[in-house]
Amino acid sequence: MSASREKKSRQELNSTGWTDPKTAREAQQRREERRSSILYGVIAVVFVLVAITVIVWKSNIIQKTATAATIDGQKYTAAEVTFHYQNVYRNFINNNYTMLAYGMLSLDPSTSLSVQPIGEGDAAMLNMDSDAVGKTWESYFVDQALEQMAVIQSVLKTAKDEGFAYSDSVQEKYDADMETLRSNASASGVSVDRYLQANLGGIMTEKVYGQRLMATLQYEAYATSKQESLTYSDAELEDAYKASRNAYDRVDYEYVTVSGTAESTTDAEGNTVEPTEEETAAAMEAAKAKAEEILTAYNSGASLESLADPDNGVTYSHPETASYAENPTLEWVFDDARKAGDTKVIENAASYTVALFHSKSRFEYNTVDIRHVLISPEATTLSSEDEGYQADVDAKRADAKAKAEELYAQWQSGGATEDSFADLARENSADGNAAKGGIYTEVYQGQMVPTFNDWCFDAGRNPGDNGIVETDYGYHIMYFIGQSTPYWKVQVRDNLVNAAMDEWYETFAQDHTITKSDSGMKYVG
Repeated sequence: MSASREKKSRQELNSTGWTDPKTAREAQQRREERRSSILYGVIAVVFVLVAITVIVWKSNIIQKTATAATIDGQKYTAAEVTFHYQNVYRNFINNNYTMLAYGMLSLDPSTSLSVQPIGEGDAAMLNMDSDAVGKTWESYFVDQALEQMAVIQSVLKTAKDEGFAYSDSVQEKYDADMETLRSNASASGVSVDRYLQANLGGIMTEKVYGQRLMATLQYEAYATSKQESLTYSDAELEDAYKASRNAYDRVDYEYVTVSGTAESTTDAEGNTVEPTEEETAAAMEAAKAKAEEILTAYNSGASLESLADPDNGVTYSHPETASYAENPTLEWVFDDARKAGDTKVIENAASYTVALFHSKSRFEYNTVDIRHVLISPEATTLSSEDEGYQADVDAKRADAKAKAEELYAQWQSGGATEDSFADLARENSADGNAAKGGIYTEVYQGQMVPTFNDWCFDAGRNPGDNGIVETDYGYHIMYFIGQSTPYWKVQVRDNLVNAAMDEWYETFAQDHTITKSDSGMKYVG
């Protein structure tokens, strides 16, 4: 697909409320991903148990120890660079899964990245610098990995110079992660080195992985300390909101879209013939006339929804909390001059929209703080094709429910305080926040799965309320702490924090001397 056609496709998507990744918010997200990708991309994936295929054991001693890069005078082996290369690559796949699944990016994970160039469409979708076009995806990820390593090196040096004291949690997290790694390798019936090589390539070792893991955790600790030091007053939040209202306001509006795309035809040999400019212009004129007809019918008392005709390219939608994007329809509904009941026929790239404005507001509702204990069913060892599979799944789910009810009853009989609930979570929860007493703070609407969300935001919910909620993950013993910060303030504060942390990251990403060694870089990947 050409860059111009991709641009047209994005414009058409925009008319339905889809947000173009080239907007300022998407650009900010890319910067945040670049900064946050240092954390756990490799760790999380390695801890997913994989099928270990039979591989020929080789020491790969030359490949492991060959110098691949030098950063400000410090040498790094191919294995060390590979740790961060895999981290960057896996984070990219996770962060862009939807675009990859729908073919919106050219990258094919099943094909060697060394022969896949970054196209203009990729650069546009990901808000990359223009010099990325033509570079291979492999080269792109290598450069990102080396930048990541340079940042970590620089941050850790600064932390050392400042005498920064790492908390015991860094070592505890390291020990826990390495123990999980060893347990997974044991469960697969292989050594840790072979388990790592099956996941991260043939030159990875437990020693290198552990060293880079500790450096990553220390980086995280220092960065977290910096982030937690950032605070903003209510006045500062209000000023930031007013300066970027479109980033936080949401609009309730209805619209009908009339397609203005001319149909392609087929010639005598069966080849597709694209519509001519005249045919395209005629299709748009017809769409405009249909849109104006719909608006007239609406003004005469018909509802927009009743005027939709999907079979003939006339679709209806009613987004109640639409976010801003740079397209004609959303620019019109977000205009401060809008009043309830305003309507307009709006031209898009390949369609016309009949828009009806209802209201614009920010998220004033309060977020909530809760604790929970997750009791997950034991995984079945049967295949979905095996006889008795569903019965086994149901039995294990029933066991999880019984355990949740038993723990809940024990907690209720023991005083039922928030502190004792936190202890219950630390000792029994299968969720990743168990060590923090199962706490989630500033939970916003829609953040959690539906039944969990509905319990949290029940209109009658009061501090101290408790109960059991079922989700696909299992059974959650719930404890409601209370309402917290209004969501719009959370959004504004988080954006201010992210902007400050992006700026902080950039100070560590600049002015490095990085050299690559071909003899070692050829083993990276």
